[in-house]
Amino acid sequence: MPWQSDQPLLLSALPPSRGQFRACAFVALILLFAALATIPFHALQLPRTDVFIPVVDTALFLGDLITASLLFAQFSVQRSRALLLLASGYLFTGLIIVPHALTFPGAFSETGLLGAGVNTTIWLYYFWHSGLPLAVIGYAWLKRQEPERFVQASAGHSIRAGLVVMPVLVVALTVLTTAGHSLLPSMMSDTIHWSAERLRIVAIVLFAMLGVAMTLLWRGRRSLLDLWLLVSLWSWLIELVMVTFTSTRYSLLWFAGRAYGLLAGVFVLLMLLAETNRLYARLAFAALTRRREREGRLATMEALSAGIDHEIRQPLGAMVANANAGRRWLARTPPEVGEAKQALDAISADGHRAAEVIRSVRAIFSRREQAEAEIDVNELLRETLDMLRDDLEQQHVAVTLDLAPVPAIPADRSQLQQVILNLVHNAADAMRGQAEREPVLHIRSVGAGAGGVALSIADNGPGIAPGAMERIFDAFFTTKPSGMGMGLAICRSIVEEHGGSLTVAAAVPSGAEFRILLPGAGA
Repeated sequence: MPWQSDQPLLLSALPPSRGQFRACAFVALILLFAALATIPFHALQLPRTDVFIPVVDTALFLGDLITASLLFAQFSVQRSRALLLLASGYLFTGLIIVPHALTFPGAFSETGLLGAGVNTTIWLYYFWHSGLPLAVIGYAWLKRQEPERFVQASAGHSIRAGLVVMPVLVVALTVLTTAGHSLLPSMMSDTIHWSAERLRIVAIVLFAMLGVAMTLLWRGRRSLLDLWLLVSLWSWLIELVMVTFTSTRYSLLWFAGRAYGLLAGVFVLLMLLAETNRLYARLAFAALTRRREREGRLATMEALSAGIDHEIRQPLGAMVANANAGRRWLARTPPEVGEAKQALDAISADGHRAAEVIRSVRAIFSRREQAEAEIDVNELLRETLDMLRDDLEQQHVAVTLDLAPVPAIPADRSQLQQVILNLVHNAADAMRGQAEREPVLHIRSVGAGAGGVALSIADNGPGIAPGAMERIFDAFFTTKPSGMGMGLAICRSIVEEHGGSLTVAAAVPSGAEFRILLPGAGA
């Protein structure tokens, strides 16, 4: 699939393709047919295998923790509360597997470690299988209620909070099922057999939670992550059905159910790893392509520079020679007006020729690399600020947004985002180190005439000196000690290539305000 610059790079927002949807449906059907083929043998008892649980639980522990780490990484970029809750849910399921394995009878001791009772492991099993459905319900609900709702605290603080809360919750449930063993209803008659009637009462609650979680995901079904979460919950539902249809450990249904639980923990992990690698490969390919294009442009520029030197030197030399000749014709007595007029005409022609050379070079290098598309400027502003959130927080810059509903406009998304990034960076640098007031960046968007959009990015820093205001967009002019003076010149060039304008004015009561006017599709 060719790389598209406007394709989402986050798995929580990546829409599933038709082939991916068919793959999920195929996996779900295979799981169902395998389960139906197993149910007739529900009474078949297999030999007791004590090593089975430690092996399966170890695989689940590693898989869930890796899945949680990948989801936390996604959250650190997107800052979505829904992703934070889902990642915390996977962290919970990974951690609670540890006491489940330690307390399982026969895994590490005949009755289980940690002072386990006969009902400890089965209650840990149901607490374990309640965590992810509840997390998915919260994840799907938050995505449906407010898709653009982001965590205000830094990503590190939010992740550390999850790393503290989930282990505390797991320890509390472990204490409840061990030291508080007598407080929970009894479901096991011994270490192998349980009461099917009591188990089904608890299973009904889990069925309800799984049903709600799957319904919410199915009604949303916005991303590839949602689709594979559905497959995982489907596998978990089949596991629960198998456990419900048997009343003893080490039966065929019990072993099959645990295998389905292992698959449920693997599906999302494999999807995250595969899609992360695929997106990385695309990004790497795009970066290499851009590097080759840049190197090609530099080589072309070097080749053109000789031609430009030759083409420009000739008309400029002719203009100087004709000017000197015209001055001599006018210095004669009487002045040779006709000859001087011819010299001036030659100067004019040479000037037009030099302008054509410059215009042709500009036409070569001003050709945009990507096609324009209809973009939501407000969405682009939010996305860009999310990219800069950590930098702004480190500089203690507060951001206020005043975004009015605006129409979509045709623009090159990457180029326009580069303009916003440059202006926000400049504003943050201008407010760096000021002690007399808190640095505040105010960003506003309003609709303009003929379907256009007007943006303003204002800071409350010291502002721009009046003498520098007129030259601020000139190439190689800068007010920064280490600046190159090209950023604002490029920004204005990009905006003007979009048919818009970029201006600057003094902000009130202090600072500078950059204003961008972009035309609509009908302009």
